[in-house]
Amino acid sequence: MKIRGLIVLTGVIALTLGSCGQSSLKSVNLKTREDSLSYAFGIVNYNALTTDSLMLDPMIVAKAMMDGKEKKPLMADDVARSYIMVFIKNREAVKASQKAVTDKVKYKDYIEQNEAFLAKNKEKAGVTTTGSGLQYEVIKMGTGPKPTAQNTVKVHYVGTLIDGTEFDSSIKRKEPATFPVSGVIPGWTEALQLMPVGSKFKLCIPSSIAYGPTGAGEVIKPYSTLIFEVELLEIVK
Repeated sequence: MKIRGLIVLTGVIALTLGSCGQSSLKSVNLKTREDSLSYAFGIVNYNALTTDSLMLDPMIVAKAMMDGKEKKPLMADDVARSYIMVFIKNREAVKASQKAVTDKVKYKDYIEQNEAFLAKNKEKAGVTTTGSGLQYEVIKMGTGPKPTAQNTVKVHYVGTLIDGTEFDSSIKRKEPATFPVSGVIPGWTEALQLMPVGSKFKLCIPSSIAYGPTGAGEVIKPYSTLIFEVELLEIVK
């Protein structure tokens, strides 16, 4: 894709960068340090920006820089920045969508294993499933207040995958964890607000409200269901 196809500048370039303009660009001599630095900036930026999915037209880039120098740009600086940001955002969205499709194929068996685990766990006595898909089981119900999303809490917890692999434990560290209720994965944020202080819950958190298709680190693969035993010790004042 060429920027020329996105910006209507062809006519202007033909008018202002004719044979003389192009000839002068081709015959540039690097006589001074400033000449070499200018050329170096052009090479590095062109190579950095030009990819398989984005081919910049150097004549248009040069024309834009000349317009900027002469204070006669066809785009204001804020408009140009906005145009680039929209382009980048759209391109990243396409890349993310393509990666999601590829990953779903790559992790197909793992996704099915996690879905089967959640479906089976959902049927167990004492397990409650919320609208988000969070599954929780009360091991001990506390009698203290429930935290809100604005609170900070202190908890002990152990986290495992569906095969029993332990990936984190505050108990092993022998130190409770303290964090804002709204500063953790969505499944935790929801569960903590269901727990009175003094409670201990077992949580089964689907990937959609955990780390989703990205995973976390080497142990938590994409599309992982996370299992936690969480004890809410206190709401930090």
